[in-house]
Amino acid sequence: MKLGVLDQVPISRGSSPVSALENTIKLAKITEQMGYSRYWVAEHHSTNGLASTSPEILIARIASATSRIRVGSGGVLLPQYAPLKVAENFKLLEGLFPGRIDLGIGRSPGGSEKTRMALTDGAESGMNSFLRKVTDLKGFLHNTLPRDHDYRLVKASPRTDTNPDMWILGLSERSAYNAARLGVGYTFGHFINPTNGERVLTTYREQFLASENSEMPQSNVCIFVVCAETQEKAEEIALSQDKWLLNVGAGRDTKVPSIEEVKSNTFTEVDIHKIKQNRKRTIVGTPNKVKDELERLSDLYHTDEFLIITNIYDFDDKVKSYRLIAEKLL
Repeated sequence: MKLGVLDQVPISRGSSPVSALENTIKLAKITEQMGYSRYWVAEHHSTNGLASTSPEILIARIASATSRIRVGSGGVLLPQYAPLKVAENFKLLEGLFPGRIDLGIGRSPGGSEKTRMALTDGAESGMNSFLRKVTDLKGFLHNTLPRDHDYRLVKASPRTDTNPDMWILGLSERSAYNAARLGVGYTFGHFINPTNGERVLTTYREQFLASENSEMPQSNVCIFVVCAETQEKAEEIALSQDKWLLNVGAGRDTKVPSIEEVKSNTFTEVDIHKIKQNRKRTIVGTPNKVKDELERLSDLYHTDEFLIITNIYDFDDKVKSYRLIAEKLL
């Protein structure tokens, strides 16, 4: 089984963005040593609890601090940007770190409508033109724009010998179909909504067409995981992630709370129900339990690769979680 990391660069209550970013660099170095194969960083805007606003900058910093692990985006919010600019950013990264860069792209607006408008400086939404933008991005990367394309004579620079691997992040059969027909990798967001994952990934495999990006289907699944030596300990440290997810869903403060803060809270029946629902996109437990659950999902989804996201309060607990998983599965 291949394991990677998806890092949203969460900020713990009482900590700072600088500390969160420092921890990201530490975690990248540590997980590379553990044998993790990818380290992807997310893109979020207008939030006080997540420090990853520019994947391109973080990728450069992480790749320069490591030597083997693939580094990428999970993912660039393409509707808000020009395909040429994204292509050139990632071709430059590929030139700096050949054979190590992944370009994961998503269709999210990046936050509220006001945030989206600020990102595009008031331009119209690119949500409905996502497929066209992905197609153009792929064309710029591989210099394969059609002869009748308006920008056919525009070449994405630098003209590197290799290109970053392209991935589409999604939840639906439509996104899986688009990724398949374009011949790019597909990441299923189990950590967002596990519903219909089996059908979505089946669509991707069955509809895949070989391309300059990939000759064979490439898929992975992103999932929340909290691991500790005992089930009791895992449940305890997962409390901070439970409450963080509850806050995110309710549009509250998105800094990760401490276990003590969570234990001092009073939860309504609605809160408890939502926490239970959120656990469906999470594995919490011992290394053996995590192994069993990932193997079950591997059989269900027909993929041998997972990206693990762990948004808990204590950094040392997070490192230990990744270490226990690696010792069991890598």
